[in-house]
Amino acid sequence: MRKTQLRADADTKGHNFVTALARGLELLRCFGDASEYLGNAELAKRTDIPRPTVSRLTATLTQLGYLLYLPHLEKYRLGPRVLDLGYRYLASEGVGNIARPFMQELADATDCMIALGVQEGNQITYTQTCQGPGPLILRMQVGSRVPMAHSAMGRAFLAASAPADREALYTLIEADDPENWSATLESLNRAYEDYERYGFCMTEGEWSRDISGVGVPLVLENGQRIVAFNCGGAALRLTRDVMVNNLGPRLKDVVDQVRELVVGGHND
Repeated sequence: MRKTQLRADADTKGHNFVTALARGLELLRCFGDASEYLGNAELAKRTDIPRPTVSRLTATLTQLGYLLYLPHLEKYRLGPRVLDLGYRYLASEGVGNIARPFMQELADATDCMIALGVQEGNQITYTQTCQGPGPLILRMQVGSRVPMAHSAMGRAFLAASAPADREALYTLIEADDPENWSATLESLNRAYEDYERYGFCMTEGEWSRDISGVGVPLVLENGQRIVAFNCGGAALRLTRDVMVNNLGPRLKDVVDQVRELVVGGHND
């Protein structure tokens, strides 16, 4: 996906597009979490950026504090400046602050994981997560990413997107996995039918065969901004009947409460 996204950006760039900046950010996005270590060769492979260019970019990012270099491994990891940016973003995410108490209440009541996410390319990145108390909870953290086409919150995001925006995302999704695009589109269309019928989307062991969940979008700023919520857990426990008749309606109630507070408080 990372290669696809960078090419897509390059294809649509205008005269204000700064390629060097885009490439530097693309390198940072290669790191899955703060504990992952990557060398220049692996970064070049993941991004399709020439290795000499990668070497210059990583040297610059290291000097600025966005990467840390470990000489004994000859690899890099994310630096503290990235964490600072993340905290600044989360601090500005008013929806998450409002939603968290409602999310935690639902997580405790259902013994599921409740998450809030935003779109990043053809993925959804978690910006808030709340865990239930049980031992069989799906354990994912803020910053985790899930595929838009195969996750409940990703499908909810697509279902609420304007047609033109949805088509643009389809281009990224198809380019990432062209061989399975036909089957993916079929599953998305079924998800949209669920959304029309129930007001939420579902996945049943599709992103991961052990995980199922429901997703509900929250549309803000007159359709200019969309975030998505999900409620997920073990597929053996979260049957379709449970999702349709229990978890889906309860997650919708949470999103409705958040929407009322966000719109009423003009925090959108």
